[in-house]
Amino acid sequence: MMQRQPLPILTMNPEFLKRMEALLKEEFPAYLASLQEPVHRGLRVNTLKITVEELKKRLSFELRPTAISPTVFEIDSQLTSLGHSLEHRSGLYYLQEVSAASAVEVLDPQPGEWILDLCAAPGGKSTQIAMKMKHQGILFSNEIDPGRARILLSNLERCGVANAIVTQASPAMLRKQMTGWMDRILVDAPCSGEGMFKKESQALKDWSVAHVEACSQRQKKIVDDAVAMLKEGGILVYSTCTYALEENEEVIHDLLENHPEMELLDCNVSFGRPGYDRGKVYGRKVRRIFPMDEGEGHFVAKLRKNSMPEQTMRIEREPFFSSLQAERFLSEQLKKVPLLYHHHYQERLFLVPFEPLKLNRIRILRQGIELGELRKGRLEPHHHFYVTALFKGLYARTLECDREEAERFFRGETFPCNDVWGYTALEHRGICFGFAKADGTMAKNHYPKGLRMR
Repeated sequence: MMQRQPLPILTMNPEFLKRMEALLKEEFPAYLASLQEPVHRGLRVNTLKITVEELKKRLSFELRPTAISPTVFEIDSQLTSLGHSLEHRSGLYYLQEVSAASAVEVLDPQPGEWILDLCAAPGGKSTQIAMKMKHQGILFSNEIDPGRARILLSNLERCGVANAIVTQASPAMLRKQMTGWMDRILVDAPCSGEGMFKKESQALKDWSVAHVEACSQRQKKIVDDAVAMLKEGGILVYSTCTYALEENEEVIHDLLENHPEMELLDCNVSFGRPGYDRGKVYGRKVRRIFPMDEGEGHFVAKLRKNSMPEQTMRIEREPFFSSLQAERFLSEQLKKVPLLYHHHYQERLFLVPFEPLKLNRIRILRQGIELGELRKGRLEPHHHFYVTALFKGLYARTLECDREEAERFFRGETFPCNDVWGYTALEHRGICFGFAKADGTMAKNHYPKGLRMR
C-alpha cells in the first residue's frame, strides 16, 4: 500500500483552517507544518498470539516505542505491503494509527467483564479490548453497517478472538435489550474525521461546519443509548478522531447535563494533552492528541455511572445444545478440549467460552468461535476454529510449514505433504494460520476465497 503524500495547505478548506487557528492559537503554525509530514503509522502487537519480543524477532523492520502502550509502536511511513505479510495475515499484529489505540488504554478492560464496543468496525479497538480480556468475559462488538460489519468479523477472526458476540444493530435497538448489562462501554463515535485528513481524502472532501454539527447531534444520541446500557459503577469511554469542540467537549458537556448519574473521571494517562474547558468539563480530565503530539488526532473522555435510574433488562440464555459430530471432531483435532458451550445456528456450529445469550430482533453475526457447518451429517470445519488464539498449542494434527508454503497457502494454492491425513492445522514457527485437508501427499487449501492474495 502506497503512503499518501503530505497535504498541500492550499487544498484545505479555509473555514476549517480558520477554526483550527482559533483553537490552537500560537500552535497553529506547528499544526500547518505537521500537514506536510508523513502519517504517524502504527502497529499494535496482538499478545493473544505472540509476545512483543517474539514478534520483533520475526520482523525485518524497526518497532519504535510510543507513550500510548507497551504493545503499540510507530513504524516507518515508507514501509509497504505490511497488510499482506505472513505475520499480519496470521493475526500477529494489527496496523493501527498510533493515537487510535489511546481510547482502549483509557477504557482499561479487565478479564471477566461484559464490555461493549458500540461502533466497532473495522475492529482495531475491539481486537485491542479482546487482547486485554484474555478470552474471559464477553466482548459485544457492534457495527450497524453491513459491509463494515463483515470487515469487523474478519479482523476479529484473524486476531484469534474467542469471546466476542458480533452484532449488527443500532444503538437504540441494543439499548432495548441490554439496559444495565455492561461493565464498560467504548463509544468510538462516527465523526467528521478531522484527524484523518492525511490518511483519508474522503474525510477532507466531506468536511463542512454543517457536517460537524450533524455529527455532534448523532454522537449525543449514541452516548445517550450507551449510558443506559451501563451497570451502576460502569465505565463509559467516549472517543473521536476529530478536533471539533462540537464533537468532543460539547458532547461530554451535554451528556453530563442530561445524565446527573454520570461523573467525569480523569483519564489518568501520560500521553497527549488536556482538552478545553466547557462548562462542567474540565480540560485536565479529558485527553486530546494532536499531530504535534504522538499521532494524528484523537479525543478521549472517561465517565462513571454512579446510580442506576433505568430498570435492568433480563438476560436470556440460549437452550443447551449438544452435537455428536462436534464432540467427535474436537476429540480428534485437539489434544485437550477446553470446557466450552456448543451453540447451533442454521446448521452452523459455534464454540462459546460463556453461556450463549439470546438476543431478540438483533442480528448476531457470530457468537464465540465458528467451529463449522453440518453438511449431510458431517462437519465441515471453519477457518476460525484453526486461527483462534484460545487453542494455541492444542491442535493434535499439525503440519509445520516454511514461509514459502505459508505464502502459497494465502494465495489459495495446494502444496505437498507426506504421511499427513485429514483436516490438519497449518503452522509456521508454532503459530497456526489456517488448515488444509491432507490426503497423504497433497494438502488441499481451505483458506477462505475472499481473503486470498491476488
